[in-house]
Amino acid sequence: MRKLLAVLLAMTMVAGVCGISVAEPAQKGMTPGTYEGSAQGQNDKVVVAVTVSENAIEKVEVVAHQETPGIGAPLTEEGLEGDTPIAVLPQRIVDAQSYNVDAVSGATITSFAIKNAVKAALEAAGAGADDFKAAPEKAAPEAKELTADVVVLGGGGAGLAAAISALENGAESVIVVEKCGAVGGDTLVCGAIYNTPDEPLQSVETMTDAKRATIEAALAKEPVSEAHKELQDTVRKEFEAYKAANRTDIFDSEAWYALQTYDGGDDVADLDLVKVLTYNAKDGFDWIVSKGMQFSDKIGQGAGSLWQRTHTSIKQMGTGFITTYVENLKKFGDKYTLLTSTTAKTIVRNAEGKVVGATAEDRNGNTYTLTANKGVVLATGGFSANSKMAQEYNTSGKWADLSKVKTTNRWACSQGDGIEMATAIGADLFQMEQIQLLYLGNLKDGQLTKYPTRVVNGTDQEIFINKEGKRFVQEDGRRDQICLASLQQTDGMFYFLESADGSYVDIDQAISADGFTLRFLEEQGYIYVADTLDEMAEKLNKAGANMTAEDLKATVAAFNQCVENDADPEFGRTLFSIKLEHGPWVATPRQACLHHTMGGVHINPECRVLDTEGNVIPGLVAAGEVTGGIHGANRLGGNAVVDTVVFGKLAGETIVK
Repeated sequence: MRKLLAVLLAMTMVAGVCGISVAEPAQKGMTPGTYEGSAQGQNDKVVVAVTVSENAIEKVEVVAHQETPGIGAPLTEEGLEGDTPIAVLPQRIVDAQSYNVDAVSGATITSFAIKNAVKAALEAAGAGADDFKAAPEKAAPEAKELTADVVVLGGGGAGLAAAISALENGAESVIVVEKCGAVGGDTLVCGAIYNTPDEPLQSVETMTDAKRATIEAALAKEPVSEAHKELQDTVRKEFEAYKAANRTDIFDSEAWYALQTYDGGDDVADLDLVKVLTYNAKDGFDWIVSKGMQFSDKIGQGAGSLWQRTHTSIKQMGTGFITTYVENLKKFGDKYTLLTSTTAKTIVRNAEGKVVGATAEDRNGNTYTLTANKGVVLATGGFSANSKMAQEYNTSGKWADLSKVKTTNRWACSQGDGIEMATAIGADLFQMEQIQLLYLGNLKDGQLTKYPTRVVNGTDQEIFINKEGKRFVQEDGRRDQICLASLQQTDGMFYFLESADGSYVDIDQAISADGFTLRFLEEQGYIYVADTLDEMAEKLNKAGANMTAEDLKATVAAFNQCVENDADPEFGRTLFSIKLEHGPWVATPRQACLHHTMGGVHINPECRVLDTEGNVIPGLVAAGEVTGGIHGANRLGGNAVVDTVVFGKLAGETIVK
């Protein structure tokens, strides 16, 4: 007993040093040993092994999980991204002698899974219902002051790119403030596709008549401004030279990319910002590749991207981008400071009107006064996860009530708080009414997860069908048009239908974009697999569809005729590569969800934030989804990641200048 008391006293002293105090030890004796407990996490069961003595928790270990890297589970072995529940909660529970420790910000589902699993294991060991339940006391909050050349608010893709860029361009110190437990933001859960012209990869793809017609239509369109006309003229000259050379590979250029982005956004974006995006996309691509980012060596056409210029990360979702960023930031040593679970509260201006820093508060109530010698980078993301705010600005007439629509975004990341901080100091907002839905949300929680890779990257190899087994939209069309059409279908949902033709991977070996086997997705109801279309119709009908096998087969046959004719008279599809003929067939149910807000803080082409009078706010730049005017009324698929890289990099350069 004396030895046990000494151990508990030592644990109390250690916890005190860490800023917490342990709960009272269990009053009822447990049977010493190791016990397992489990609870449902974000993706699957989280299983823990808890080793106990008679009255104490000796060790907690997560022994099985499927949680998302960088959110629920570690992204890097060294934890460079910050805190994730799988990595930090086990030791926190041991230190506090309580499973009732704080959840990790931005990963509450995984956090509660671990805590509930530990509770179950303790009960299996003989602990009482209230044992180890008392929340540990926290140390009194402190007021802290930190100074750096640059303060970056937001640790998503744009913020991390800006931090690296600032340090590369001469900043001696950078502080990144991230409200979640780990950096990554919505970039971490994106489709990980990046658009840029790339002649070596595009040279092996064939230009079709439908593609040629797309270019001719864009050039024949009535321009809305002289700048628009000049851009058309540039593309016209490039396309004439392409045809004169009798080329048959995919035509592309920075100007054509810009024209498609501008026209795809209904010609309402700031064309100067569009050109910054598209004319610097290849440089941004080369920059991040030079940092270690890896892409597939095959060009594609991402969902809603409108052209075969899409590059895809070889790592699942956006983990490749964030891993690349944090590993590069590590190289700057103590020049880089990361504050996670810390929420920015205000942007600070001095008497002359220059932005000189920010204030923030962490999960323990500690407050921070952050002084920025050179200025502040605002990179806090959009507001797609704030349904109230989305509906408030939903004035374009495109969408019905958005207050009940699910989101593909991480709830903690996209609340629009950076936009509110900026307007509090006089920043102008631009095109806030421009809101995008995406048709890739799963039916359970709306997240952009648990789908076969071809759903995003194989638009040429699938069709979209409704519950009646009919095509209803141009699959390679604009995202907003697909979403509007899908919302009109029975129950507001549809299925991606793909066959075993084309770039197919065996169903028993294939892995989803976020790292799950397709058999796991089938078991969990995220996809349906069938050897024949008759069997597929039967399975979908059992799940709530209302189609006949004859109608489904007629739909597929009609599409195959479109492939043969290289024309789609009913829906206007232009991208064809294979006929859908052989099983196994895979159907992936999806729905339209809030995905991206194209409006935000008004910036100029150097990322400098403008006030309501059109003047630059000194010391403040912004990048990423917090800004407005780049994507117009409809963002092309694959352009958001380009946005974070190009404008993040530029923001870092500008703030140092």
